Amino acid sequence: MADILLVVVAFNLVTFLRGVSTEVFILPLVGPAIVFVLALHLIDGYGASSDMMSLDYASLHVIASVSAALLTLFLTYAFIPAGFELQSSRAAIILSFGLVGPVSLAYRRYYYSRSLVRRGERKIVFLGEKGDFDVFSSECTRMGTQASLVHVDSREGYQAFEQVLGSIEAATFQVEAIVVKESGENVPADVPMRLVQLYFSGIPTYTLEIFHQVYWRKIPLYRINPIWLFQEGFRIAREPIFERLKRISDVAFSVVGLVFSIPVICAAAAAIKLDDGGPVFFLQNRVGWRKRTFKLIKLRTMRATQGTGDPYTKQGDSRITRVGRILRSIRFDELPQLWNVLVGQMSLIGPRAEWDRLVAEYERQIPSYHFRHLVKPGITGWAQVNYRYGDGIQDTLRKLEYDLYYIRNFSFLLDASIVLKTIHVMVMQKGR
Repeated sequence: MADILLVVVAFNLVTFLRGVSTEVFILPLVGPAIVFVLALHLIDGYGASSDMMSLDYASLHVIASVSAALLTLFLTYAFIPAGFELQSSRAAIILSFGLVGPVSLAYRRYYYSRSLVRRGERKIVFLGEKGDFDVFSSECTRMGTQASLVHVDSREGYQAFEQVLGSIEAATFQVEAIVVKESGENVPADVPMRLVQLYFSGIPTYTLEIFHQVYWRKIPLYRINPIWLFQEGFRIAREPIFERLKRISDVAFSVVGLVFSIPVICAAAAAIKLDDGGPVFFLQNRVGWRKRTFKLIKLRTMRATQGTGDPYTKQGDSRITRVGRILRSIRFDELPQLWNVLVGQMSLIGPRAEWDRLVAEYERQIPSYHFRHLVKPGITGWAQVNYRYGDGIQDTLRKLEYDLYYIRNFSFLLDASIVLKTIHVMVMQKGR
């Protein structure tokens, strides 16, 4: 509500100060308000677990505000008939969003800091065996979960759980969530009914898998087995309409992208040739949709080799050329992949297309790895924007959790969120 009110106030204030309008108008601002709210929703601007004080969130908030301004301009002048009130001044739209962005970030930070004080110490209660708790605790630390943890050993019986409940009811600490392992092994018989009572009293209770999806937006690999696909199902695999709509958008955006990127690719090609005289493009066998192999094309950023040596790029890798270092930092080496998208080998958004040499090894060590080939690989994706560059089997396991979440929860809103976060990764020059 504050965001909607801010849009109304900002637009009226800017148009009044610029002399564009002297009357208060509200109805024409429905579109900009919806666009702004949607943009913030895509970056988790309304998520209770978002750290509004972090630099990463501030960057995403700015990107969302700029994107909302550009989309509002596009819709206002490309689709709305002449004579619409907002068409009186492009500068007014830009300046209004220039005011809306920082002000909305400021009161988010204020509210977030006050809510942390008001809520006091928050705890997550884990009900399960010690070994499961240790794994969960390590994951919370790695993911930067701010709430502290309380362990209730399921083997200690109902009394131990009631002791924790007594602390809850005495308000000695606030419970953010209760987490229970799916198997429910060794859980005392009376505990499930008690959990139901707590749930209806307003304390969220999650299975461990659902906690992973809600808090970290990934699927834990311990839940995956050879028949998991048939038990849980994938939305994109069962409803081909999504795949067809995605293909239409891929073709449209890749055509536009190639047209605008041709001058950039030509300039980069000249720089690569002048730098070391080697080939301009880098071709490599990658594994895509339904495990079909294709030739991925990129601008060459490393010294030409015969495919030997370390398959991973290291920080400050000496094999990267001078021009390649620049191209990698601004991600322009990825532009030729738009051709792979256009011909149907890739999508704009999806799991990373991996080298066939590495895929063979991953499938040997990770039984569930083949699930990621249910969809076309992408230039960017959910794993790429949520996890750093991977250079080993453990990183591959971590990224697979995000890939499976994307495949299972595919939506165009999730794709839009990935686009905004990809811009953030590029601006902050993360990854390799």
